[in-house]
Amino acid sequence: MIRFINNEFDILFSTTIIESGLDVPNANTIFINNANNFGLSDLHQMRGRVGRSNKKAFCYLISPPSYQISEDSRKRLNALEQFSNLGSGFSIAMRDLDIRGAGDLLGADQSGFINEIGFDMYQKVLDEAIVELRAENKEFADAEVGGTKKFLGKKSAQFVSDCTIDTDLEILLPDTYVNNIAERLNLYRTLDDLTEDEELVAFEKNLLDRFGEVPAQTKELIQAVKLRWMAMDIGFEKLILKNGNMRGYFIKNQDSEYYKSEAFTKVLSYVQSHSNICSMKEKNGKLSLSYNNINSIEAAKHCLKGIGVPT
Repeated sequence: MIRFINNEFDILFSTTIIESGLDVPNANTIFINNANNFGLSDLHQMRGRVGRSNKKAFCYLISPPSYQISEDSRKRLNALEQFSNLGSGFSIAMRDLDIRGAGDLLGADQSGFINEIGFDMYQKVLDEAIVELRAENKEFADAEVGGTKKFLGKKSAQFVSDCTIDTDLEILLPDTYVNNIAERLNLYRTLDDLTEDEELVAFEKNLLDRFGEVPAQTKELIQAVKLRWMAMDIGFEKLILKNGNMRGYFIKNQDSEYYKSEAFTKVLSYVQSHSNICSMKEKNGKLSLSYNNINSIEAAKHCLKGIGVPT
């Protein structure tokens, strides 16, 4: 680079490393090969390597014919051609945003890898990471996020950030009860975010006011939310309720403080004194608690309530 800057030779071949901000005042022409393969910001940065002094500069973008490249590639090349004046960086950034999509936070579509997992799942993973940091760093736990103390919002989630319930019981909002798919999804999301018994009562009352008599399947769904809260308090990360049996899986991380807590001691004591109705097993490093003859959400709640884990 120093030899090129000192005019010891006239042509420099380079990879995209040239876009890193190297200042070569004497350079006045750049050829970008296969320009259709680069992002708009890359092209803008590489184009900016020439014309950095009082010499008129030229940028040549070499690409296959327009009919052989993708629509997004054509848009990027057209944008670079359109916004060539000094100070056009902001316009290029906005056009890049328009081409790639703003993501779920600012628009209807999601961009990048987040499409693979969904924005809701991303939020859940982010919340779990926050909970882990809170557990490891008391100073972080006491910090305020966005002016308010933010937590997962799940009831008494001291050791478990979330619990999934897998069941063959009919717990849902029937499409005959709520016809609109988007509305059903919103109701499911609202139900998932509830954290208190009073909120559940208000939710069911709202359903009654808007859609009429609440069907049995939906009442079971509401009770399943309470069941999940109870499972989280006990220390279950997953609860399977199928074929008349219930199995709860404890925290996977065997080094978790949960296994030294009063909550787990309470579970062990309960299992020892109720060996006739439940059993604890460990298989493939997963510790679980099993019940038989559980055929409803109410029966499952009754069993878990008997453990009486402190909250």
